[in-house]
Amino acid sequence: MIRDGLPMRIVVLGGSGFIGTRLVKRLLEAGHDVVIGDIRASETYPYLWRHCDVRDVNAVKEICEGTDVIYNLAAEHRDDVFPLSRYHEVNVDGARVVCEAAEATGIDHIIFTSSVAVYGLGTNDADECVQPRPFNEYGRTKLVAEGIYREWCSRSAGRRLVIVRPTVVIGEGNRGNFYQLARQIATGRFVMVGSGKNRKSMAYVENVAAFLEFGLGFGRGEHVYNYVDKPDLDMNSLVELIRTELGRAPRPPFKVPYWLGLLAGAGCDLLRLVTRRNFPLSVVRVKKFCANTQFNADRAHSSGFKAPVDLLTGVQRTIAWEFNSAKDRMEWEPVKSI
Repeated sequence: MIRDGLPMRIVVLGGSGFIGTRLVKRLLEAGHDVVIGDIRASETYPYLWRHCDVRDVNAVKEICEGTDVIYNLAAEHRDDVFPLSRYHEVNVDGARVVCEAAEATGIDHIIFTSSVAVYGLGTNDADECVQPRPFNEYGRTKLVAEGIYREWCSRSAGRRLVIVRPTVVIGEGNRGNFYQLARQIATGRFVMVGSGKNRKSMAYVENVAAFLEFGLGFGRGEHVYNYVDKPDLDMNSLVELIRTELGRAPRPPFKVPYWLGLLAGAGCDLLRLVTRRNFPLSVVRVKKFCANTQFNADRAHSSGFKAPVDLLTGVQRTIAWEFNSAKDRMEWEPVKSI
C-alpha cells in the first residue's frame, strides 16, 4: 500500500522477530523505505537493523525521526517470563514510549500488534465488540497498551491507529506452541490433556504479515481488528492433521484428565519458583491448551483483505519445513529469521 502514490518511510519495532521479518519483506517488496528497530539483530535484514529498546524513549525518538509510520510488534509474550514485571515494562511502558516518540517526531500513524489474549480463555467466536477479560499478565498488559494508543489517537483528528489482535500464529521457523505440539507428536511423546474437543483459532504468519501491511491503507481514526484464519479445529482434529502431514498412521492419543494436567502443571510451577528454571509444563499452559479459544475475524476479512494462503496450506508448509526432508523443505523455504 503506497500512500498518495509515494512510498513511505516505515519503522518496524520488533522487526527482527517471527512476524516482523515477514512484514519487513512485504514492505520492501511494496517499495517502502524500512528501518528495523529491535534489541536483537535481524538475521535476514542486518543492513536495515538498528539497536533499539522500546523502553528507551531517546532511542525510539532517534529511530523515528523523519518517519511516516510506526509499527510496534515489540512485546514480552512468553508464558514463562520472570519476573512478571517485565510484561509491564515492555508492553505498557513501551506503548507510552512509542506514543511519546510519535508526539515528539510528528508521526500521526501507528500500527500496533495486540493479541486475542485480551479476551481471556473460554471464548466462543469472540469478535471485537466482546468485553475483554484477560486472564494473565500478557493479555492484561496488551489491553492496557491498547488504551494508551487509543488515548494518543484521540488527541488529534488527523491521527491513524490500527490495532490488530492476532490469534495463535503458526509458520516456518516459529518455536511456539504449535511447533512444540507437532514435535511431541513427531517424537511419540504427545499426551492429550482433557477431552480434545475444545476448538482453537489459528493464523498463518504470511497472512498476518499481509494484513498488517494492508492496514497501511486504513483512514484516519481508530481501527481494531481480530486476525484469524479459518477453519477452527478441535484439538483431536488438529492432532490427526499433524499426524497425517508427518506421515504417521492415525491413532487416538493417550489422554489424561484435565485435573491431573493441572496438578502436574502446579508441580512444575513450584519447581520453577524453587530452582528458577523454566519447565515445559505450567498451570497457565494447561489451561490454555484445554480452553476453547475461538475468535471472529469477519471484520478483517470483509475489509477488502484477501489472505494469500489458506490455513491448511499454512499447516502443511510449517510441518514440511520443520520435520520433513531437505527436499520437501526447499519448496517452502521461508525467510531465515525467527
